[in-house]
Amino acid sequence: MDYSTLPAISALSDCVSIAKLDDIKVVRIQHEKATAAISLHGGHVLSFTPNGQQDLIWMSQEAQFDGKAAIRGGIPVCWPWFGRIAAPAHGFARTTQWELVEHRENDKGVIVELALFPSEETHDIWPHLFDVRLVIEVAEQMKVSLNIINIDDEEWTFSGALHTYLNVGDIRQTKTTGMGPQYLDSLQGGKQCEGGDALVLTGTIDRVYTHPEAQINVHDPIINRVITVENQGHNSAVLWNPWAEGAQSMDDMSDEGYQTMICVESSVHANDITQGVTLQPGETHVLSTVIGA
Repeated sequence: MDYSTLPAISALSDCVSIAKLDDIKVVRIQHEKATAAISLHGGHVLSFTPNGQQDLIWMSQEAQFDGKAAIRGGIPVCWPWFGRIAAPAHGFARTTQWELVEHRENDKGVIVELALFPSEETHDIWPHLFDVRLVIEVAEQMKVSLNIINIDDEEWTFSGALHTYLNVGDIRQTKTTGMGPQYLDSLQGGKQCEGGDALVLTGTIDRVYTHPEAQINVHDPIINRVITVENQGHNSAVLWNPWAEGAQSMDDMSDEGYQTMICVESSVHANDITQGVTLQPGETHVLSTVIGA
């Protein structure tokens, strides 16, 4: 999608503007180093295109931008839990409206900060007080940091993920390295498994890699690039592709959509709602991912 053609609502600076995409507002970044688009619905990165590159982020052609449903593709923010360990699946952050609280820029790039605050709706789902900031740094690489602050008067525990969808030329020819050998296979009920140093997909994958290396590399011979992913604040890296059968079961993904994407996620994995990272009042945890090519 060409986000530069979206109708503008307001220009905030030389590089940052607010645009309209169906029923959602999009923070649009246009800088000489890179362009990007971030939905305020879900605090959701939609696009990151370094100068001279194709978009590093995959977005479904059937994604819904109605301001209600989660958006298929991009970087969904899964918080305050990850997976189906509570309802709604992947938490409420990815379907809640975020606020743009700051933006700044220089010749090196643009930084945008979004905020998510408690509301009656979030309290009904998860009865805790929090201050969550999503900081997106757009330059030759993109860094996305989820800053999670406990502003309650008691401790609480969370899990979560930056559920990054990466754009590749052909998943059957894409090789991923650096994810580490040990993983929990969600297709086998979380069975602990051991794999090789390199992964080329031939079918559905849903794995929680428990000892990833500092950098995961996605080797793409079709687009002729290596996408690099560096995560911090995580306890695992999730790799996911629904393959043909999974894509056909989704209303918001075309039947062929799985062929050009792979998810490499910075994740705090937990088996249930009581596990993950526990924050005392006033404490902060930062979950981040850095994506480049």
